Amino acid sequence: MINSAVLPLAQKVVRGNPTMMGMATAATGIIRQMAIKPFTPKKRRREFALRERLSSFHAVRNHIFREKGAGTTPTIVVGGFVPDATEAVEFQRELFRRYGSVYYLNFARNGFSSAMFFAQLADLIEELNRRGERPVIFSISFGCSLVRRFLQTHVHEALAIGGTVFVSPVLCTADLVRPEREKKGGIRMLESSLRRILLAESGNVGDIERQIERARRCFQALFEAGAENRTLSHRHLSIRRKIMEVIRSTPFTGGYQRTLALNDVCFDETVPIFCGPALVMVAEDEESTLVPSSPTLAALRDSTLRGRLFPRGKVRTVASTTSGDPVAHASLIFHHHCYNPVIEGWYDKLVSAVRLAVVS
Repeated sequence: MINSAVLPLAQKVVRGNPTMMGMATAATGIIRQMAIKPFTPKKRRREFALRERLSSFHAVRNHIFREKGAGTTPTIVVGGFVPDATEAVEFQRELFRRYGSVYYLNFARNGFSSAMFFAQLADLIEELNRRGERPVIFSISFGCSLVRRFLQTHVHEALAIGGTVFVSPVLCTADLVRPEREKKGGIRMLESSLRRILLAESGNVGDIERQIERARRCFQALFEAGAENRTLSHRHLSIRRKIMEVIRSTPFTGGYQRTLALNDVCFDETVPIFCGPALVMVAEDEESTLVPSSPTLAALRDSTLRGRLFPRGKVRTVASTTSGDPVAHASLIFHHHCYNPVIEGWYDKLVSAVRLAVVS
């Protein structure tokens, strides 16, 4: 075993040597690929039922991956616009594996269909239920809007869900984009990009492609801003390379259809989102990404409304202890040390409650 005093020195030497850092970064990516493998549920009745309804069936089919864990409480990860689910929780993977296997639902590159997403998620949950497992659905940013709609539209199905986690939830377009003339508090970078996409003419392919390219640069800039003034480990660099690759390689049709999926969402604060155990984590600096009039932020900061949305939920503000380094929207990669204790504490209570129920 490597001595704890030697490890920091070894890490410092690797970070100071570009060649060694490159080798460590490549090795990290290879190890991740070995651990996270494609997964297909044995029964996919909902997915196959869409064959006749969706002309672009294969283009919008999402990719599911699995990483084996030790416990019996699996986690299903649903990411935001970017990065993929497999990259978004790089620094939470080890934590999740203590409780059970981890399933990642990566969005299709060439298109997007909410119906397909719902079908694949339901088929996956049903597969886990057949094994006697009740998964936790862990969603991030834009992914939270999809999970909310899924939970509310599939509430009558016999699907057993152990709990839900919402990280920096974006539940509707109004969380990110205000009406054209509303500029109070300044225009955010993401708001400007999304507004241009939504205003683009649906039949004007050139215009849509230009706006999606602009959005690509926006997401790249947001990630680089998070990395600024930080000492990045080989894990950070490996994830950054993968994220940039995903941003570059996603065709404009995929990005456009994901944006339209969010634009279809209407947020009803009077209807419960999930009545089981839930954890909602709001970053201390959400306002740098979400607009001042965000309906979701307003609801989560109102004790009556958040109690209505999550009757058995806990809403936690995730803050940094480092001066000048506030936790930004969905910053699971750069502020994992702030998020992970909250996540771990919630999982521990959830698993303990399940064990107590089994004993009783």
